[in-house]
Amino acid sequence: MLDNPWLIFALTFVASVVGALIFTAVVALITRLIARRRHWPESLIRHARRPFRVVVLLAGVWIAVGLAFPDASWLPALTQILTILVIVASAWLLAALVTFATDVTLGRHRIDVPDNRVARRIRTQTLIVRRLAIAIIVVIAIGAILLTFPAVRAVGASVLASAGIASIVAGLAAQSVLANMFAGLQLAFSDALRVDDVVVVEEQWGRVGEITLSYVVLDLWDDRRLVLPCTYFTSQPFENWTRQGSELLGSVEFDVDWRVSPGRMRTQLEAVLARTDLWDQRASVLQVTEATGGFVRIRILVTAADAPTLFDLRCYVREAMVTWLQSEMPAALPVQRVLVTDPETRRTAEPHSGRHEGLFTGSSAAEERASAFTNAIPVQSGDDEDQTPR
Repeated sequence: MLDNPWLIFALTFVASVVGALIFTAVVALITRLIARRRHWPESLIRHARRPFRVVVLLAGVWIAVGLAFPDASWLPALTQILTILVIVASAWLLAALVTFATDVTLGRHRIDVPDNRVARRIRTQTLIVRRLAIAIIVVIAIGAILLTFPAVRAVGASVLASAGIASIVAGLAAQSVLANMFAGLQLAFSDALRVDDVVVVEEQWGRVGEITLSYVVLDLWDDRRLVLPCTYFTSQPFENWTRQGSELLGSVEFDVDWRVSPGRMRTQLEAVLARTDLWDQRASVLQVTEATGGFVRIRILVTAADAPTLFDLRCYVREAMVTWLQSEMPAALPVQRVLVTDPETRRTAEPHSGRHEGLFTGSSAAEERASAFTNAIPVQSGDDEDQTPR
């Protein structure tokens, strides 16, 4: 009965399946025992259980076929198919392990907490490394699959012989792709841009939602998405409002009449800020920055914990101060003054003496001041020996 190769194959296949299941169960049990009271074994089992079982099962089938049909004519073709399947399953397993490792890293560095600058940097770098590692695994798996074909191996020698020309052609053809890829790596490891950073790009304010090897996605404040190539952030200036921290300083400006009282406005500002939790109590300043053009410009500086809070705080302060000016100090509201005169009225022109005194002319002191700028300049005459400084 054991002379029947199909029976041998069936028995070997069943034994391989049972052995694969037992082996995976033992590995899962050992993993749980080693890391008891920790959460990462469950994540590892969840990510790697299926690809690991497939690899072990394919290895068992390969062994069963080799033992049952050692001299079969179709064995080389089946062996090649099994080899390709094992390569695919192994690549799947490696990608699952990479995903598990990066998930553990991301879980230890949360970005939904205050003061998360380091966590955002690690998250950005981890996501870039994950994508790069999975891309490398896929490329290596495809290359390994192609090398299982004898014709491809034969062509490979000639390809390696002309690798210099091929690399030049590939570099020219994929110049923009490679530039974006290296720019993505530069952004991730130079700490210039991180996931969840608040930036201003192309006069658009938003938050970095995703950084890939080729592009960056910005989640704008109005729920739009702005997609830019990675090379933009390595070649163009942009504002990063959370480079070192999320705290920001913002301004609120008013053009009011000269009859305004900055002291009363300053007192009202303190009362307004005391009523809101948007202000982080780091700084509040009210200053007169301009007094020209018929208006007095009042600038208010306030601070907040982050950019969205600062925007709401500026709007809150602006509305509160406008309401207060309307009710308590209406004389300070900006007005346009118009002087109406009789067009027939003529004013007698003052006589002009003809004498003009300026900064550098009109008096001895002014001429002495002007000589400080002209004494060192020699005047060249027609005769080379006659050079008189002026």
